[in-house]
Amino acid sequence: MFRVPLSFFFEFGKVNDAMRPYIMGEFAANGAEHLVLTHDLISMIMADYTMAAKLAKEMSSANLTFMDAHAPFGQYLDLNNPEPDVRRQILLRHKLHIQIAADMGVDTMTIHSGNDYYYPEVPLEVQIGNTIAALDELLPVAEKRGVTLCIENIWCRSNTPEKLLEIKAAFPTDALGFCFDAGHANQVDKGRNFEKNSVADCYVLVGETPAYDDRVQEKMLPHIVNCHFSDNDGQYDKHWNVMDGNTDWMKVMRLLRKAPRLKCIESEVVPVRNKLSVHDICGAFRKLGETIDKRIQMEDPL
Repeated sequence: MFRVPLSFFFEFGKVNDAMRPYIMGEFAANGAEHLVLTHDLISMIMADYTMAAKLAKEMSSANLTFMDAHAPFGQYLDLNNPEPDVRRQILLRHKLHIQIAADMGVDTMTIHSGNDYYYPEVPLEVQIGNTIAALDELLPVAEKRGVTLCIENIWCRSNTPEKLLEIKAAFPTDALGFCFDAGHANQVDKGRNFEKNSVADCYVLVGETPAYDDRVQEKMLPHIVNCHFSDNDGQYDKHWNVMDGNTDWMKVMRLLRKAPRLKCIESEVVPVRNKLSVHDICGAFRKLGETIDKRIQMEDPL
């Protein structure tokens, strides 16, 4: 199986308070030990200060823990936002997100550097500078709280591996790392097989030719701290179950075994949208881990 803890995503923003403990119980009954402190759950805690205690009690009753977190995201929460008044609130919100994660026992949090196509009039180097400036303020908070912030590869010019490495070079601290998203990497590679795809849709908005890359994971490897696993066919971010698309999971897992900072793997399979049962998601991850282990043992016997 996986050599680091595995956590599972669920769209808790789509269910009411009565359903939430039931869903947690379903994950536990199907072998899960950890869930993701999702952007929805963090937003719920931000809106209601009593929610943190409720979630902690529900998780404890299901014998589950939160393993990793994903900060709320979007145009007015991502770090590259160029609007001064908005940026002041973004930083305050992310500081609270970090504190919430720490209070919930989480020590890795994925955060978005931002998508450049929201601001085609702003030079890319200015947007990267905005991300660096935001992290300069946020990382001391994360370091003090024992939380590693993990910036994520997506499919825009502002979150290619090269740009993530440029941002990381400004911060030698271990409080900053990368979140490797296997589904996004698959799109950046195999999107070239489709006339319309996530990469092309993004690059056309900034007047650039799409840039595809089949070595995203290799470039990120030294700084990968957590991972998002879901599948797709390369065109768009479908968040299908693992092994339901064309991601090369053997390659992904082989490389991850060499990642020196890897702490956890997250299922970012989206259940409700894709009409997937908790049983099927947990079963697919179990099968993936067992299949990869067998293949590696056959090819590289001790």
